[in-house]
Amino acid sequence: MASKSKILSIGGTGYIGKFIVEASVKAGHQTFVLVRESTLSDPSKSQLLDHFKNLGVNFVIGDVLNQESLVKAIKQVDVVISTVGHTLIADQVKIIAAIKEAGNVKILPVGIWIDDDRIHGAVEPAKSTNVVKAKIRRAVEAEGIPYTYVASYGLNGHFLPNLSQPEATAPPRDKVVILGDGNPKAVYNKEDDVATFTIKAVDDPRTLNKNLYIQPPGNIYSFNDLVSMWERKIGKTLEREYVSEEQLLKNIQEAAPPLGRLLSIYHSAFVEGVQTDFKIEPSFGVEASQLYPDVKYTTVDEYLNQFV
Repeated sequence: MASKSKILSIGGTGYIGKFIVEASVKAGHQTFVLVRESTLSDPSKSQLLDHFKNLGVNFVIGDVLNQESLVKAIKQVDVVISTVGHTLIADQVKIIAAIKEAGNVKILPVGIWIDDDRIHGAVEPAKSTNVVKAKIRRAVEAEGIPYTYVASYGLNGHFLPNLSQPEATAPPRDKVVILGDGNPKAVYNKEDDVATFTIKAVDDPRTLNKNLYIQPPGNIYSFNDLVSMWERKIGKTLEREYVSEEQLLKNIQEAAPPLGRLLSIYHSAFVEGVQTDFKIEPSFGVEASQLYPDVKYTTVDEYLNQFV
């Protein structure tokens, strides 16, 4: 049996990165995390770093903005998984350059919420980020770097604890605001499931130079369907307030950061329906739960039970 790839996580101490690091170790991969010197002494990261140490994670001191440290780190591995925050998305060109210098290393950029090549109708401020992420993909391809683009879609922890009600801290019990007509379908995935599927794809030739869409059938719901499910759980009918696209676009323009950015992401998913309005063709993509039917993922229905 071929040995498992050595993996470097860039963004491994971030929100989704930490789940991917853990999944990598548990799957038996020698796992490295790029960390800044400042992160090692950051009190807010100490518990996570101790957890990583106990798992046997290897820390590599470096920075996306320091090319020498980046090349040195990448030369130790076979695969780079990038989960950098949105402020560093454009700087992934430096990761690409470092991979080119280091040699034949595969890259898996993990994209949150959508497939940036199939975006349409996007509005600012999310639109600019989508454009940059698509440019990063083209740069990877232009350099001939082997890749798998991971489309994680909505991460449960961001969208389900408040049922996508901005600024709310719990799911609604009386009234719910629905953007658009509530009919386009969106996808919601538990963070550790995203990590498990991502790591499964690392050494799978079926995912080489393809998009990996994490779209388990039990996690695809329209806003209306999601609200109906929640109503059944709490035994109560909520007042539904529908916000027209025109009003939503006005709200986006008037909102202060970071609310404006969040609403513009909601517009793409809940009004434009960009997550599910295309067919996954074998020429460009594969669906994770079909490739890996052995993975027991957490459904949206199961996830919401904790808030009842």
